[in-house]
Amino acid sequence: RLVRMALHSRERLRDIANREQIDFDMRESGLMHVYATKAQFETAAGANKIFTTCGLDRRAVTPAEIRTIEPALSGDYYGGFFTPGDFSGDVHKFSLGLLDVCRARGVEARFGNGIRAIEATGGKVRLVLESDEDMTFDNVVICAGVGSRRLAAMLGDRVNVYPVKGYSLTLDIAPETPSDGAPKTALLDEAAKIVTSRLGARVRIAGLAEFRGRDLSIDPARAAVLERWAKVHFPRLIADETLTWAGLRPMMPSMTPTLGPGRKPGVFYNTGHGHLGWTLSAGTAETIAGIVDNA
Repeated sequence: RLVRMALHSRERLRDIANREQIDFDMRESGLMHVYATKAQFETAAGANKIFTTCGLDRRAVTPAEIRTIEPALSGDYYGGFFTPGDFSGDVHKFSLGLLDVCRARGVEARFGNGIRAIEATGGKVRLVLESDEDMTFDNVVICAGVGSRRLAAMLGDRVNVYPVKGYSLTLDIAPETPSDGAPKTALLDEAAKIVTSRLGARVRIAGLAEFRGRDLSIDPARAAVLERWAKVHFPRLIADETLTWAGLRPMMPSMTPTLGPGRKPGVFYNTGHGHLGWTLSAGTAETIAGIVDNA
């Protein structure tokens, strides 16, 4: 299900970016998963049969091909899988560009207004903001990440999202870094569960998973894991500046998002995308828009 949703979303996101001319440091250089051992590779090969059946173009690559696809990557690998149709980019830049597009079409975007209460009665949905402002709508779509659980509970729905904290490390590439010193292809180290992608003149490395509730503090020991991984796997990369960040993935037990109507008229959900938030965003947005239109 996730593969089909991701394939649909990949094309919708590409369409939006091209049509609206959103600049987000897009790199259409594919995604490569790498595996250090034969056992890891063979496990991945079994999963790959499911992926390709769903229509994903994803092929096995040898150690020599891994070095050709990504010369900056250091280390010994048994093999990998390469998805040439994938692309990467800066989700923050994309979101800001999309916000400009929406505003140009008449959308009113409001930030910094927490929701104190929400109720659905008489075919309308009423919101009470923390500023005490009262707002009423015909329909609402709840896509509030880890906050979706609290809002759903006010409406008599159960959205079983749990915050799973992940870390990211962003490195500014110094001018003295050699041309083969910084990665150009999006990578996923399956053993470490660490991903990396190139964002213009920066490299982002992300991963890890912590169950600490809503805690957003950065554990230096955990951040150091990403730093060590970067130094080992990209030894020729010279960083001018580094930025460490932590965020909360809204995970569902099934690892698939909640997408559809709630119990009460006018209430809809598009949440629980976990670590695949941006990957699934454009496709699930299109889907929930269709559901609302047809309700």
